[in-house]
Amino acid sequence: MQAAVVTGCTGAVGLGLIDALMKNNVKVIAVVRKNSKRSYRIKESDSLKKVECDLSELDKLPQLVQATGIKPDVFYHFGWDGTFGDCRNDMYIQNMNVKYALDAVNAAAVMGCSAFIGAGSQAEYGRVEGKLNSQVPAFPENGYGMAKLCAGQMTRIQCEKLGIRHIWTRILSVYGPYDGSATMVMSTIGKLLIGEKPSCTKGEQMWDYLYSKDAGKAFYLLGEKGINGKVYCIGGGEARPLKDYIEDIKDAVNPQAEIGFGEVAYGPRQVMYLCADIQDLVKDTGFAPDYKFSEGIAETVEWCKKEI
Repeated sequence: MQAAVVTGCTGAVGLGLIDALMKNNVKVIAVVRKNSKRSYRIKESDSLKKVECDLSELDKLPQLVQATGIKPDVFYHFGWDGTFGDCRNDMYIQNMNVKYALDAVNAAAVMGCSAFIGAGSQAEYGRVEGKLNSQVPAFPENGYGMAKLCAGQMTRIQCEKLGIRHIWTRILSVYGPYDGSATMVMSTIGKLLIGEKPSCTKGEQMWDYLYSKDAGKAFYLLGEKGINGKVYCIGGGEARPLKDYIEDIKDAVNPQAEIGFGEVAYGPRQVMYLCADIQDLVKDTGFAPDYKFSEGIAETVEWCKKEI
């Protein structure tokens, strides 16, 4: 891989990927939305160029990329509308995302890319007990998960038509700098930093967290070694009680802080186990996480302190 295009690149995973690509001397074209409030996160250099292009105008992307003078060979598609709240069940928004994913494949073909890597989600599965891998049946329960599942399947067929290597991923719980403020990790850090007591469930859920830099590493390795037509779950491969993670967050911010375990009731459809089976990812790419949760959370807390 000499150069890569990355859409949806201003979030935690996208920025983690850009970091991994540049560490491995891969040039990057970062695609940001017009008037993006997060565009400043992309720091341009000789090997990192930024282009503005909305998802609805991906047919114009090849021309914009050509103007950078960089010829990409891998296309990473993270761009997606309606990822939070009620928008996840706005079927019209989610349906458009499937079209945009197909537009991304077509743009990749015009640019001469040999590989397309799409970012799917654990939401494609619905609620499942046991480790998640490509063999686990997918029964999504919301429009977001349905659209991700559809996009993964349709882009695979489109890539087959165009002779492009296709890899789909299903991302579990990634944390790190630039993550959304409403996530469990970031909201807990935020409250602890201002001296508030976070209210939590009992924390008995078994969960798999992966640091954003490790997620970026996984995506880089898939660009290099991922096998055509396969679906890979992106996670750490091990589950721990959520309470343990919250204790690690507390220790990184203020070991004397109090956590309100049990102050929040479990939801009626509470997922109690979430863990990725990463055997295929490890076997095909050699991936292994570099960061323990305590190490990744220490870096994340330091980033949060600078952002406040």
